[in-house]
Amino acid sequence: MKKTIITLLFFIWTSITIFAQLVQTSSGKTVRYDLYIADTTVTLGGEEKHAIAVNGQIPMPTLTFTEGDTAEIWVHNNLDEETSLHWHGLFLPNRYDGVPYLTQNPIAPHTTHLYKFPIIQHGTHWYHSHSSFQEQIGMYGAFIMLKRNDEPEIPTLNLVLSEWTNMNPEEVHRSLKAASDWFAIQKGATQSYGEALISGHLGTKITNEWKRMNAMDVSDVYYDNFLINGKNQNEEPQFKAGDKVRLRIANAGASDYFWLTYSGGKITVVATDGNDVEPVEVDRLIIAVSETYDVVVTVPENKSYEFLVTPEDRTGSASLWLGSGEKVPAQKLPKLKYFAGMEMMNDMMDMNGNIIEMEGMRMQNQQMDMNTVMYPEITGYDEMEDMDMKEMGHHHQNQEEQDIVTLNYEMLKSTKKTTLPDGPVRELKFELTGNMNRYVWSMDNKTLSESDKILIKKGENLRIIIFNNSMMRHPMHLHGHDFRLLNGQGEYAIMKNIIDIMPMERDTIEFAASEPGGDWFFHCHILYHMMSGMGRVFSYENSPPNPDLPDPENAIQRLYDDDREFHLMGRAGVESNGSDGEAMYSNTRWKLQTIWHLGYHDEHGYESETFIGRYLDRMQWWYPYIGFDYHFKREGGPKNIFGEEEKNMFGQKSNKNNRKAVVAGIAYTLPMLFIADARVDSDGKFRFQLSREDISITSRLRFNMMVNTDKEYMAGFRYILTKYFSASTHYDSDMGLGVGITVTY
Repeated sequence: MKKTIITLLFFIWTSITIFAQLVQTSSGKTVRYDLYIADTTVTLGGEEKHAIAVNGQIPMPTLTFTEGDTAEIWVHNNLDEETSLHWHGLFLPNRYDGVPYLTQNPIAPHTTHLYKFPIIQHGTHWYHSHSSFQEQIGMYGAFIMLKRNDEPEIPTLNLVLSEWTNMNPEEVHRSLKAASDWFAIQKGATQSYGEALISGHLGTKITNEWKRMNAMDVSDVYYDNFLINGKNQNEEPQFKAGDKVRLRIANAGASDYFWLTYSGGKITVVATDGNDVEPVEVDRLIIAVSETYDVVVTVPENKSYEFLVTPEDRTGSASLWLGSGEKVPAQKLPKLKYFAGMEMMNDMMDMNGNIIEMEGMRMQNQQMDMNTVMYPEITGYDEMEDMDMKEMGHHHQNQEEQDIVTLNYEMLKSTKKTTLPDGPVRELKFELTGNMNRYVWSMDNKTLSESDKILIKKGENLRIIIFNNSMMRHPMHLHGHDFRLLNGQGEYAIMKNIIDIMPMERDTIEFAASEPGGDWFFHCHILYHMMSGMGRVFSYENSPPNPDLPDPENAIQRLYDDDREFHLMGRAGVESNGSDGEAMYSNTRWKLQTIWHLGYHDEHGYESETFIGRYLDRMQWWYPYIGFDYHFKREGGPKNIFGEEEKNMFGQKSNKNNRKAVVAGIAYTLPMLFIADARVDSDGKFRFQLSREDISITSRLRFNMMVNTDKEYMAGFRYILTKYFSASTHYDSDMGLGVGITVTY
């Protein structure tokens, strides 16, 4: 009898539970949004510029759902170009992930596309265009998923952080590929020889270039404004003394990390990438590109307190003011100490361009921010530029000595166990690689287009070990999955969809291959790094065909086109003694180049060289090439300091005054960034040349030089006036002294 009663009670309890779950599930509703994408103009950077607005606004509308809902999002593309929308951090059917040519065909101009998927998670997320550079000019917005039956305890504000450039983002990307230092000039970050000499860092500068490194920087692009919800200054005056506010923060910037500080006291971190964590109090945190954090702040008195958002390079800021009354500003972050960073960088990198892993130093999970040497605001760090790496590591381990508590991943603990389900474990290793000189970003020295898809099986667990062997930090994002970040919290390791990996770090993430199939992107979320090739595709084996991608073979080639794109660049001088210059058409590996030196008469001569070549090795210091050289010059002209030119320095009869020859050679980047170029032509003549361009004397003054075994030489200066124009002068062994203007593109 007793057993029967227990069985009956268990049956009743089970029935009630199932019924409650069914009621809960059925309570989910279909929530529809219509998004109208259109061109617009804005003055966010003080000048009227083209942008893309959705429903007439930037950022795009905040989309809000409740766990259990079905999202029905109609996208109306009123642009004259293709577009797409990616739902960052969402678990959804692969066909709706929104990566053009990987999970769908792009949305064609003047057509409508439906994204429809269930909402099966909660938290702060965001969405953005995954087409070309549209994200940079307005296509980003908040995507909020509320917990079911969970009333917010305190007021909540959604903050979408971004940056604005008046420069067309296509031109930004081309300029980065062309190694323009215009952005560094705008930031005051050129680190020239003059600045090094005045500040006592000449040895640091020489060591830096001896190791073939460019000037230190922490971000790639100069921006004209920084925005919170589309504005630089935001006010929320309704809050009173004692009020707590939850800020749902998404970094929708294309390439900027942001420091978050608050004048009203501590910042309490309660979630990251949509996943709850045990509350942690800090003084500040850095939010990586594409990362999200939920934080809680308190308004201590009836005043207006500044929540300050500062880009990592500290070239500006944006503010949210909480409360009304007297304004209480947050302390502005001072200018970075770039030469201290350069000294650190010199210690970190060997002569082959590889990061040196220091013995006994634990480099993972942001625990040791090597860039700290550049932060003058942290107590005790002003003298750190005189420390070696090991001393700095010891200093870092005494975190309690610091006045400022900065968040790192090891401080975060999930509110629930996050261990992966049972299944076979497969380990993968990736090395993040890059070349700032030519702006190539890759993994294991291969761009996306140079690599194969990584096949994975449903039900297996992937453990991924990532080592950052580059001098930039990278926010690596996995589509469609959350991963565990092994951060020392055991079973309570945090779940994320993006991990910020600093130089020299080795981090481990793991995720369950739980999706039914499809191709899922894994890439650096700095827009210009992704477009330059830093990514991979995880592909489930035996995936069913994607109905939104009828020609997958052609589509993947279109995806690969991004990092295979060729860019035009060059310079042309018009001076009193003639014109010299070069034009290049290059991509990740290949370069087609024409060089010319044209005098105004025969005694000055006319020369042009056209060749094509391919860069080799990870650092691309080797450049073999073939081409054609035309050179004509009559006797006369300036006197040559090397004497008669009838023979070259190898004792061969010179053909430089009347040369029409095929050439083959190889160029190599030497320490101090000099280019050594050895070649032979179809007449059997050898030539060796040594040259160096753009030696930074001051922030705007550049020095160039060249000498070769044909007894040709040149030296000149260029003073940068604008991005494209410089005042220039040079002396050439054939053309003599000239003064004029140089156009750089």
